[in-house]
Formats: sequence, C-alpha cells, structure tokens
Amino acid sequence: MIVVAEHPATDLVAALGAAGAFPIIEANWTDAPTAFVSVKPSAVVIAEPGPPPSESSSRMLCLQIATAQGAIVPTLAFTDAGHDPALPIALPADTSLPVSHAIARLQSAMRVRALHATVLRRLELAAAQGGNPPALPLSDALDDATVLIAGRGPHYAALSVAMGERVKMVGALSVEGAARLLDTQDIDGIVVGDGFPARAVETFLTMLANEPRLRDIPVAVIGAAPDFSDSLTNIDIIDDPARLVARMVPLVRMRAFEARLARMLASLDADGTVDPETGLMTRDSFWHEFAKAMAEATDRSLSLSIARYSFEDVISERAALDGARRLTRLTRTIDFACRDDDGAILVVFTQTNLREAHGVARRIAAELKNAMTARQALTANVTLATRKAGDTLDSLMQRVLGSRMVAAE
Repeated sequence: MIVVAEHPATDLVAALGAAGAFPIIEANWTDAPTAFVSVKPSAVVIAEPGPPPSESSSRMLCLQIATAQGAIVPTLAFTDAGHDPALPIALPADTSLPVSHAIARLQSAMRVRALHATVLRRLELAAAQGGNPPALPLSDALDDATVLIAGRGPHYAALSVAMGERVKMVGALSVEGAARLLDTQDIDGIVVGDGFPARAVETFLTMLANEPRLRDIPVAVIGAAPDFSDSLTNIDIIDDPARLVARMVPLVRMRAFEARLARMLASLDADGTVDPETGLMTRDSFWHEFAKAMAEATDRSLSLSIARYSFEDVISERAALDGARRLTRLTRTIDFACRDDDGAILVVFTQTNLREAHGVARRIAAELKNAMTARQALTANVTLATRKAGDTLDSLMQRVLGSRMVAAE
C-alpha cells in the first residue's frame, strides 16, 4: 500500500498497520508515480486534504491507477469541508470522522478488489481449459449505476439535476417510497435530501444499517443527520448538492462495478449459460433448455407456457438492460428467460397453465415497465402462448410470435 503525503502521516500509517496493511510505503506527490510503478500496490491512500501540490504528478498517478493491469487498485483520499478528493477517481474520506471510518471504507473497496481478482483468475482458467468465457465490459461501470434520491425540500431539484448529469437516477418523495424502491430495483447509491423530519431520516438510516446487503451502499445525506458512520461504511453528510455529487460518484462507480463482477461470477459458475450483462440465460442455453422442457412437458402431459415481452417505444440500451436485470428477480426458480436478438424478452413458465401464466405475465410486465421507464411513457406488450396437445417447439413459437394476447399499459 502507498500512502501519499507531503508530511509524515505517522498516525494514519500506524492505524493502517494495525488494521493489517503491510507493507506500507510513504511517498510525496513528486515520488508517488515512481513508487506506484515499482511497488505495484494493492491500494493508494492520499493522506492530506486539498489539491495536490504537483499537477503533473497527480495526473500521472491518476492515469497509472486507472490503467493498472490486473485487479483494480482502490484509492482513498482524505477530504475536508472545503475540498474534494485530490484525485477525481478516489473514494473520499472525511477528516472530521474517526480514521476507523476511513479504514472501513478502504476495506470495503478492498473486498471489491478481491472479487475482481477472483473473476480474473476464473476467466483465465476457463480460457486455459479451452473455453470461450465472456469478456468483462470495458465501459465505465457508472453507465450501469442507478442512484435513488429521496427528498422534497428546496435542494431536491438541484440534487436531481446535478446527479442526473452523471448517472441514471430515480426519485422518491418519501422515505417509505424510497424503501419500497430498494426492494424492487437495483440501486447503487442513495441520497437523502432535505424536507424530511429528523425522526424519519433516522428511521430510514437505521433500516439501511440493519440490512446486511445495504451496509456498504453509498449514502449521502444533505443537511444535519444523526451519526451512522459506525454502521454505514459509505455514508457522508454534505450540505452542498454539487459537492455531494462529486464525492458520491466514485463510491457509486465502485458499487456498480461490484454488481458487474457478481454477474460475471454467476455466469462463470453456470459454465457460461448465464449472460453476464443481464443475468438471464444466454440465447443458445435458453433454446437448449426450452427444447428439454418442451420434451418433458409432452412426455408427462405437463403444462408449459411462454411469454414474449416487447416494447412499442424506442428505448435505450441502458433501459433494456435494466429491464432484463430486473426480470432475474421476478422469475420463479422453475422458470427461465433470455433476451432475444431484437431486444424482446422471452420467459418460459414451466408447469404453468394459461390462466396462471396470464396472472404471472401481467405482474412481470408491470414491474418491467417500472424498471425500464426513464422519463418516457413505455408500453410493455406481452404475447402469451401455452402448450397444446400435438404442439412442437416451432408451432408454439409461431403462436407466441403471432398475436398479442396481453398488454400492460
């Protein structure tokens, strides 16, 4: 690990050492790029708030971190009330909080690094064994992220504009509505704006702290709020909307990258039958599984239905991916789905007759509309067909591709 500081950071180095970091190399800004190349660190910590004294050194270090081979190199930069992180890619750590909070934030990022290293090893192993594993996307993980903004005070509009320029966002006018969105959508960051009673904010933060899957999620609170730094690793309390967004974006990017890695690991665990972008089955795997399910249903006289979800409106690729990822949380364990070449989604409901399939298909269509809508009216059209005696795979698909049977407005 490299600690970058113009003056000795004795207390910080001691705290990092006590937390298990070893070895720790100290370097000033001028020497930091050279130290990075020679040491190849697993993390970088910028110990002093404020802008770096050497602009050329900071640009070089930033470039080296962003382009380092292998697993990501988490970077943590201490900040104060008047300054953003010294490097734009760095995770912020507020100097007003105990150093233990900064270390917990760094440890959270190091877990993502470990997950990244695991995925890279698995990809290399799969390729060495003659497989054709999917490649990790090269795009910015922020392109996959969604931030939830809950608020109804005067800062809500400024927060929405500032955050919406950087990342997709959804809004909620109450903490209860925000909690419901956390249960139904993939959220990579939460902003608690103004306009809520103090008790409501405390209740909401307590709920986040008590939910293991949300303890590491980036949370930013604007204005006064109770101290949850001991239980929420990535919480920040900031008054200025623009500064809030600047500090939160690196944390949201890290969270979205972790989700991307989790999807890739699930694909590798499934021997490539799962699409790492959507979490649904790959098209080849889907048709293979569909043929098997159809044969079993025919042999044992079981019910089987298939639904095709298409969309009348022109939607973005991001919205389509959001809908496909949402579907992975909506289908039952006995069902399976894929995203077709034309962007439509196919879902097979095993052991499900037409009446039951109508109810399930309508419910999924409504949820898909909520997941995929981004400031536009969206109509999810559902074509539904059920296996009949004498049906083949081709005849069943001809019916599902024919006329629309269900529409979710």
